[in-house]
Amino acid sequence: MQKQLVTIIVPCYNEAQNIPMLVEQIEHIWESLRDRYDYELLFVNDGSRDGTTALLSDLQRKDFRIHYIELFRNFGKEIALTAGIHHARGDAVLLIDADLQHPVALIPRFIEKWQEGAEMVVGIRSDNKGQNPIQKLFSKLFYSFTSLAGARYILANTTDFRLLDKKVVQEFNRLTERNRITRGLLDWFGFKTEYIYFVADKRRFGKPGYGYLKLLKLAASTFVSHSLLPLKITGYLGILITLVSGFMGLAILVGKYIFHDRYFSSFTGPAQLAILLVFLVGIILTALGLLALYIANIHAEVVNRPMYVVRHKQMS
Repeated sequence: MQKQLVTIIVPCYNEAQNIPMLVEQIEHIWESLRDRYDYELLFVNDGSRDGTTALLSDLQRKDFRIHYIELFRNFGKEIALTAGIHHARGDAVLLIDADLQHPVALIPRFIEKWQEGAEMVVGIRSDNKGQNPIQKLFSKLFYSFTSLAGARYILANTTDFRLLDKKVVQEFNRLTERNRITRGLLDWFGFKTEYIYFVADKRRFGKPGYGYLKLLKLAASTFVSHSLLPLKITGYLGILITLVSGFMGLAILVGKYIFHDRYFSSFTGPAQLAILLVFLVGIILTALGLLALYIANIHAEVVNRPMYVVRHKQMS
C-alpha cells in the first residue's frame, strides 16, 4: 500500500533555538505513523535575522524530508503560512508553530480524525500557559467583536494548529486577499471540520513575533475583510443622530419660543450650535476612519502586488 504524504508547514521568524527541538519531537512522534504515512517538513523562513537561515540549510543537507523557503523580508506570519500552503505537496497539510507551544504529541490524533472523514481538523486552545491576563482579555474581546461583526464561523480560541485535506489546500490557493487572517479564510469555506482541544505550552526560547500593535492590526484587518458591519453601523449611527438631534432641536425651539421655559431659554444659539457641531464632527471623523480602512483594503487588492517574494527555495 502506497503511503500518504503529510506536509508539515512551519512558519519561522528568529526561531533558531526552537527548530532543532521541534524537528526532534516530530521525528520521535512519527515512529508510530511511519507504516502508513510519510512526511515532509516545510519551513518558511520569514526574514529571520538570527541563525535560522544557516540552521535550515544545514538541516536540509542532513535530512531529505526537510525543505525550506526563504522570503526576502518579514512579510508576517499570515503570508508565511500562505507561502507554505502554496508550495505544499502532501495529501494533507499540517500547520504548526515553531515555538513549541503547539503539542506535537497530538499530531496522530489530527491524522486519525482526517482519516475518519474530516476535511479539516482544527486545534482549539483551551488554555495558554504563556499568556498574561492582558493577552487573554484581548483574545476574548477579539472573538466577541468578530462574532458581533457577523463572522460567526470564526470560533473562539481556534488556532493555526490544524490539518487540511488536499481539497481544502486547492480551494485556499484560489484566494487572492492580501490582508488576510489564514484561520478566518479557512473557516469561511465551511468544510467538514473536527476539533481537538489542547493546552498551549510556554514558549521555550525567544520572543513571540506578534506584539500588541501587530495583533491590533490583525484584528482590524479581520473586521474589514470578513464583515461590513462597521460600515453599516456608521450609516445607522448617522440616522440615529439625525433623529435625536432633530428631536432635541425641535424641543428647544418649542420650549424656548412657544412656552418660554426658563431651562430652555438658558441655551443660547451659539452654544447649541457649538455642541451640535462638535458632536457631529466627531461622528464624521469616526466614519471617515472606518471608510479609510475599507479603502486601504480595496487599494491593496487593486494594486495586486505579489503577497510575498521568495529569495531562495530548497524543495528537494
